[in-house]
Amino acid sequence: MFFALRVANETRLRVLVVTKKERSESNTNYAQGGIASVISGSDTLASHVRDTLIAGAGLCHEDAVRVLVNEGPERIRDLVAIGARFTRTKGGALDLGREGGHSVNRIVHARDFTGRELERALLAAVHEHPRIRILENHFAVELLTDHQRKNSRKKKDRTLSCYGAYILDEISGKVKICRARQAVMLATGGVGQVYLHTTNPLIATGDGIAMAYRAGAKIGNMEFIQFHPTTLYAPEANSFLISEAVRGAGGILLNQAGDRFMSRYDSERMELAPRDIVARAIDAELKRRGENYVFLAVSHLPSRAIKSEFPSIYERCKEFGLDITKEPIPVVPAAHYSCGGVVASLDGTTNIDRLYVAGETSMTGVHGANRLASNSLLESLVWAGRAAEHLKERIKTEQTPKRKVEIEEWDESGTENSEEWIYISHDLKEVQELMWDYAGIVRSNYRLERALRRLKLIQKEIEEYYRRTKVTVPLLELRNIAEVALLIVRSALRRKESRGLQFTTDYPQTDDRHWLHDTILSQ
Repeated sequence: MFFALRVANETRLRVLVVTKKERSESNTNYAQGGIASVISGSDTLASHVRDTLIAGAGLCHEDAVRVLVNEGPERIRDLVAIGARFTRTKGGALDLGREGGHSVNRIVHARDFTGRELERALLAAVHEHPRIRILENHFAVELLTDHQRKNSRKKKDRTLSCYGAYILDEISGKVKICRARQAVMLATGGVGQVYLHTTNPLIATGDGIAMAYRAGAKIGNMEFIQFHPTTLYAPEANSFLISEAVRGAGGILLNQAGDRFMSRYDSERMELAPRDIVARAIDAELKRRGENYVFLAVSHLPSRAIKSEFPSIYERCKEFGLDITKEPIPVVPAAHYSCGGVVASLDGTTNIDRLYVAGETSMTGVHGANRLASNSLLESLVWAGRAAEHLKERIKTEQTPKRKVEIEEWDESGTENSEEWIYISHDLKEVQELMWDYAGIVRSNYRLERALRRLKLIQKEIEEYYRRTKVTVPLLELRNIAEVALLIVRSALRRKESRGLQFTTDYPQTDDRHWLHDTILSQ
């Protein structure tokens, strides 16, 4: 939406935003913590850069990190100008929180529902813009590149361009050609539904990454899946996230014996260690003691402060009969964020011409092997803004208008087989369980190779079914989940070390001599 606003305002192009559900349904909407940025006079750009590089475990692209940090404060001002209402102090300044891995308070937030407020402000601005249209309940099936051009010699060329996408109208069931005269931006979010337990909503099925990979885009660092250390342990809670900010405000982790265990894993930073360290610590504690959850305690903090700073967390826990001002919160790790994705330049461009990418779908190099808390919303905004600027400058330099490209129509000759779908649909749970058991917080070559063999068979079954039936949203999401699962496992097998979010028992050490590089996959 930020990209759409920038493009519509600065180029006067018309922009179509396509979303597979309602316009407000996104990972952004579920983001609790906030947006990291250097706002305070006691903070420095160098400090934010340093904290990001440390969390990234040697794989951050420093030029990308500096772009993120340097442009962050301006993006915060843009959001305020759009109408985002952030929490402020009594004196009117932005209230700044602190989260794991940050050396100072620098988290701009709207209490504990920052993502929801950010999306509210952007949606309102988009809704009022005469040159932006949002198309809800439409699913992008495949990107249109030179592979789909009619009678094109360019099919044999190595260079590819993107001309739009095949889009499924979920109401009519028809697949249409949706053309983009100038550019396509992929901002399709994360991959959480690849795993059995995730903080992500049901829509996070890796659609953009899977489409881009099939189209020929380079995919990077998919082995680095961030598991949020603390989600509410309750069967009906759907891995409800307990924000990093709770530990930033003084929450402490206890095992079921009441021992504060983080001193055994990171004695200096304790609960404020980066997420990968905290997640592995909890995982180790659970396995050591044979328990299903640990506790996150905040009851030692003032009751009024808890209710004021974390109202949605307080209310959600209350729904499950838990008063967090008096009782500790049972928590477990869950898949939360993908540091990898479609490889993007500093301007959001990809190796496919006219295709941009931003947000969790991208791999900009900012996060390295482990994302620093609250850098994700900031990265989305910074790269969306830079992509819009790149598109504006590109349009200025183009000498002649592009000729209309003839695209092959979608082949709808498939037939539905409801009996076979019953069997194929079971693949979803199997993929999620395979990924949770074999490509989760702790991995090994044996586990990964076992997952790879089974995933290849599952993908083959899905692809055969896909090619002989009419497409539906569940089928398309299942196909994308299987594709992304394979990308994660293949990437994890290539990295012969433990680094950041990749921890393998076969290579428990980090090896800066040989593995200080990204993992890149392409067709």
